Amino acid sequence: MEGVILDESTHQPVASAIITANGKAYRTDLKGRYHIPNTESIGVRAVGYERIFTRFQRKIYLRKFHPKALYLSAFGAANKKIMHNARHLIRTTQVNALVIDVKMDRGQIAFHSSSPVAKEIGALKAVTLPCLKDFIGELKEEDIYTIARIVCFKDTPFVRTFPYSGVKYTNGALYRDREGSYWIDPSYIKAWEYILTIAEESAKAGFDEIQFDYVRFPDKRGLRFSVKNKQSERVRIITEFLEYARSRLTPYNVFTAADIFGYVCWNDADLGIGQRVDAMAPYVDYISPMLYPSGFQVGIPGYKNPVKANYQIVKHSLDKALEKSGGSPLRYRPWLQAFRDYAFDRRNYGKKEIGEQIRASEDFGSCGWMLWNAANRYSSDGIEQ
Repeated sequence: MEGVILDESTHQPVASAIITANGKAYRTDLKGRYHIPNTESIGVRAVGYERIFTRFQRKIYLRKFHPKALYLSAFGAANKKIMHNARHLIRTTQVNALVIDVKMDRGQIAFHSSSPVAKEIGALKAVTLPCLKDFIGELKEEDIYTIARIVCFKDTPFVRTFPYSGVKYTNGALYRDREGSYWIDPSYIKAWEYILTIAEESAKAGFDEIQFDYVRFPDKRGLRFSVKNKQSERVRIITEFLEYARSRLTPYNVFTAADIFGYVCWNDADLGIGQRVDAMAPYVDYISPMLYPSGFQVGIPGYKNPVKANYQIVKHSLDKALEKSGGSPLRYRPWLQAFRDYAFDRRNYGKKEIGEQIRASEDFGSCGWMLWNAANRYSSDGIEQ
C-alpha cells in the first residue's frame, strides 16, 4: 500500500511523518510518500502536527498543531476549582494543552494501574484519577491536547521495596536526595519494564503524548551505579532507555518527549546526569528543556542576572540546544517559569516575565511551550487572548 502525507494548509509533503500500521512504524520520505503492508486503519503523526487515526487513504492531510500547555499535578487535575480555571484559560487564551502527572515525583500512580509491581510497592495509595480513560475522553471532547508526565527514576516506593535497585553511595548506603526521595539506578533494566508499563497504560487511555521526566542520573557526586560512573556509560543508559521506550510505545501512535536540565543546552558534557541533547534527540519526538530563569544559578554568557533576562535565557538556550542536535526548532518545546523567583530577587512571575519567555520560545520557532507552577496557580498574565 502506498500513500502520501500532506500539510492540510499548504498541500506540501510532510517528510519524516510516522505511520503506524499493524503495530509497526514507517516513515515518509522527502516527498511525503510511504509504503506499508495491507491494513485497514493506520495512525499518523509528525513533529509540529496533530496525530490522527484514520482508514487508509492515498492522500492524508495533517493539521499543524503547537501545544501550549499548563502543568497540572494529579491532585490539581482532580480538583474542580483548578480544572475549572484551566478550562477557562483554554477557552479564552492560546492555551490548548495540559501536562498531567501520571507517575508522580514521589512514585505514586494517579490511576488504577493493572501493574502487579505498582500494587506490590504501594504506588496506588494516592489514586486521584480512577477512571483515566473517561477523564481523558472528556478533555478530548474539548479538543484539549493531553500530555502524560511520567517521573522515571526518582521513585521512593520502588526502591524501598527493591533496595538492590536503588542508587547508592560508594559505601553501599542508599542515596536519598534533598527531598528525602530514593532513586532507581537508571541502569537497572528491570525497572524499565515497570516505568514503561505505566507509559503504555497512559497511551491506551488516550494521552496524545508521553513525557518522561527525571530521565537521568541524580546530580550528585560520589554515587555508585551498576555501570561505571562515567559519561559514556551514563549517556548510553539514558539513550537506550529512550530508544526502548519508543519501541514499546510504537503501537499506540503517541508522541514521546523527554525533559532535560536547562544547562544541558549549553554543555557538550552530560553534567554527570547522562543527558546530552545530541544523544537524546534521535529517540524522542520532542525535547523539553526546563528553562526556568530561577534555575540558571550563574546566568548565561552576557547575562549574569537571569530573572532580568527572561527572553535571553529562553532564546539563547534553545539556540544552543539546536546547535548541538541539529534538525528543526519544532523538535523543542520548553518548560517556562510561571512561579515566584526563589533564587534572586524573589519577584513574582507575571505578565512581563511570562510574556518574555513565551515570545522567546515563539521567536525561536519551538513547537509550543509549557508553563510550570507546582501549585497549579495560573492566570492569563503574559498569554495571548
